[in-house]
Amino acid sequence: MSEQVVALEESWRGALAAEFDSHYMQQLNAFLVAEKQSGKRIFPKGTEYFRALDLTPLADVKVVILGQDPYHGLGQAHGLCFSVRPGVRIPPSLVNIYKEMQSDLGIAPARHGFLEHWARQGVLLLNSVLTVEEAQAASHKNRGWERFTDAVIRKVNDECDAVVFILWGSYAQRKAAFVDTSRHFVLKAPHPSPLSAHNGFFGCKHFSRANAFLQSRGRGPVDWQLPANPQDA
Repeated sequence: MSEQVVALEESWRGALAAEFDSHYMQQLNAFLVAEKQSGKRIFPKGTEYFRALDLTPLADVKVVILGQDPYHGLGQAHGLCFSVRPGVRIPPSLVNIYKEMQSDLGIAPARHGFLEHWARQGVLLLNSVLTVEEAQAASHKNRGWERFTDAVIRKVNDECDAVVFILWGSYAQRKAAFVDTSRHFVLKAPHPSPLSAHNGFFGCKHFSRANAFLQSRGRGPVDWQLPANPQDA
């Protein structure tokens, strides 16, 4: 993991130095190396483990959206929660996110699922677990990533002001339960999965509510409309 850390965006590399030096991260790195050496395919690729951090420097964070673990299908994951590479079929949860965005803001659904346009504007698209084995959902759970991403959330909570935390589903809500609501704006709804979206995700208006809060605190709104060509993100 050392090469990825060296290449990590500067503000995050400094803020998380103690985590990278910790015993649990050394154990996590050893686990990932052993998994690869055994022939297992790990997603996303190593240079994209920290893609969410690379695209959204600590001081630029306006919105945090929490996911659980990466997509485990070939070619899907690239380091941002809910996002898939250009040319990959849009996953069901993201289809529902687009439906809610259209209802809330009148934005027609994109024909792709590549969300880097959001990340470059200060939307931290953070999974709790940053790697997964191909075709094995949650296979890297409880290996250390959760502790690392807890530290990421704490840094945002402690060092940033007026951030919107968008927490879809009970998992995300538990993970960010410590966020200081006197300084930040926490939005909660059921997960956008087809299994739960009709229980309150649809109609939550999180996109317009997030922008209203940001503007009320003197921060620019997020342009949620994705470019038609994902390469323009």
